[in-house]
Amino acid sequence: MAEVRAATLREVVEALAPLDRTPCSPGERRAAEWLADRLRVAGCRDVALEDEPSWGTFAPTLAGLAALGIAGGLLGLAGRGRTGALLSLLSVAGIVDEAQNGPRLVRRLVRRERRTVNVVAHAGDPAAKRTLVVLAHHDAAQTGVLFDQTLQTKIWELAPWLIEGRKTPPPQWWLAPGALALMLAGSLTGRRGLQLAGLAIVALGGALMADLARNDTVPGANDNLSACALIVALAEMLREEPVEGLSVWLVSCGAEETLQDGVRGFVARHAEELGPQSTFFLVPDTVGSPNLGLLEAEGPMWMEDYAGPEFRELIVACAREAGIELERGLRARASTDAIVPSRAGYPTAALISLTPWRALANYHLTSDTPENLDYGTVEAATRLTEAVTRALSAPRSPLRRSWSAHG
Repeated sequence: MAEVRAATLREVVEALAPLDRTPCSPGERRAAEWLADRLRVAGCRDVALEDEPSWGTFAPTLAGLAALGIAGGLLGLAGRGRTGALLSLLSVAGIVDEAQNGPRLVRRLVRRERRTVNVVAHAGDPAAKRTLVVLAHHDAAQTGVLFDQTLQTKIWELAPWLIEGRKTPPPQWWLAPGALALMLAGSLTGRRGLQLAGLAIVALGGALMADLARNDTVPGANDNLSACALIVALAEMLREEPVEGLSVWLVSCGAEETLQDGVRGFVARHAEELGPQSTFFLVPDTVGSPNLGLLEAEGPMWMEDYAGPEFRELIVACAREAGIELERGLRARASTDAIVPSRAGYPTAALISLTPWRALANYHLTSDTPENLDYGTVEAATRLTEAVTRALSAPRSPLRRSWSAHG
């Protein structure tokens, strides 16, 4: 196997981190253009920039939906229970639609359509019938008090047994339906305390979204320049030691931090080219924390296992053979790009990384800078991705003898 160029990993992260890569911004486009040029230098062919629709960051939409819920709660307290309940139900339905990657009706109705840009590059065997899509994103998130990790690190210091070994974070997005349940229970029983408690929760959520909307965009070295560096380094490795029997698409989407506008556009645009029976999606997302892991399901509101468990078994086997430590069974309570191809039927897996206190290092914080990146984990994720690439390209590999159903 080819060697990962550590200099390449640092080059990509340090070149792109200074750019303001807010979704749909000029900086996001400059990052895409830089990545496209760099992938051409790394030996990719048919490198393209593809514009897709987006509606901007999610915080303003959620803040507006919270305001609708507050209005419903106040009407309930004023004795207009039916109208208040209707507004509250509409509020929660909109929040669930946003969080769980639904059809996104509210944002399409009330937000101005904008443009994001995806980078699509090709490596590997152009004549191959089987395809691996390695999918990153180059935009970055805004920060806010919502992402402060002080409490989690303090719990880790004082009572690590409460955190260690946990594979699924608490369901933060449940606050909205929980608040609605309190308000409805208060309305039905006449207990104003329950109504006030639900109203307070909705107001807190709205305040957190307003805080997020007003704050700056972070450098995003871990989330997700670590994956952008991976795809460039992988392109160089495939140039030095090409693979046959597998087409490799190296993709970086924009507007991931809007809750996946960019990847939705990519999957829709290329659905006819990429058949679910012959295409696999590997999604490295925030792979610069100390401990590498395999994300196998996600769900802000309810959990959804990714399609293609056999593909994830292949990844685990590749990690074992390469001597790469990989924690498996991780489940996210936030949405990622991986859910979009999974719902389309593609065998899907995501590589992430965690700190000892079970968080993504510097997640959506201003401290997410190149100097705080664990490049050793980025290198391990790159080596694992290359190993998976070569395993998929070799139908007679021992790793595939019991795993041939996907063609």
